[in-house]
Amino acid sequence: MPVLISDFSPSFPFKNAHLNTIYRSVFTKESNNYSRKRITTWDNDFIDLDFSLVGSKILVLLIHGLEGSSKSNYIISTTNHLNKKGLDAVCFNLRGCSGDDNLLLGTYHSGKTEDVDFVINHLLKNYNYDSIVILGFSLGGNLILKYIGEQAEKISPKIKVGIAISVPIDIATGELELEKFKNKIYLNRFLKSMKTKILEKSEKFPELYIDKEKISKATRFKHLESVYTAPVFGFKNPEDYWAKASSKPHLSKIKIPTLLINSKDDTFLSKKCYPFDEANSSNSFFLEVTNYGGHCGFISSFDNSKNSWLEDRIEKFIMENIQNLIL
Repeated sequence: MPVLISDFSPSFPFKNAHLNTIYRSVFTKESNNYSRKRITTWDNDFIDLDFSLVGSKILVLLIHGLEGSSKSNYIISTTNHLNKKGLDAVCFNLRGCSGDDNLLLGTYHSGKTEDVDFVINHLLKNYNYDSIVILGFSLGGNLILKYIGEQAEKISPKIKVGIAISVPIDIATGELELEKFKNKIYLNRFLKSMKTKILEKSEKFPELYIDKEKISKATRFKHLESVYTAPVFGFKNPEDYWAKASSKPHLSKIKIPTLLINSKDDTFLSKKCYPFDEANSSNSFFLEVTNYGGHCGFISSFDNSKNSWLEDRIEKFIMENIQNLIL
């Protein structure tokens, strides 16, 4: 019954979900001198991978969340921690998120696991690692959970562990939660970034009509999905996209050790994003629900030297399970 009891216990101010969500991105500043590798995709586009290597035989593939990148603070802090513990890391910038716009009309979405599969196969073919770990945050976590479930019967034996943090595994209800008044600031930031990118695409691809007025006036994710995501990626409508892109239906198929950490106070997540039944019925899918932590936060203190609970938890799950597989 892999539902885990969490030991995350922050100081009083960080029991506030919004402070915990915002603090990491605003007040924790780290840097990393990545080595970038641009790879050409099967559909004549490109994906930028940012490597941070220390000479390990274990590689951790990190995937950021909505409108994030390898420069997101949670990605940098995790990468630096993994490097300090002797693990190599590579950050997968989803299409259109690396700082350079991708070449095609389509960028990325919550369920686009064909890109995850392409990157993993590239790593398997071109790098000599004994073990690969897949780690995703928020939207990136949905991608890796869906991928591990979809690929359960044919996943490479070198893919040893999956970890997902703060994941809206049920997209339909997750979007409704994020669109509530309590999340207005976050929603507006996401929409502003997404609108800018979609409008830029409309300029580059005038032959593929995109309703600019609807994009500009969008106040919900569904508005953008109706005009852009669904038609560009071949979904019938937003509801079809939500159903097909959500990772929740794939959790029961997972066969490698995989951990999902969701905070109970995460204001982005609906009740359907806490899959206790799936974890209780699985020998491989582990669920850890913390009482506090916000969204991709898990900060404990104003003293940043004490804020490595999440990175330590990630490292512990990796090493425990890789060692168990080796033994």
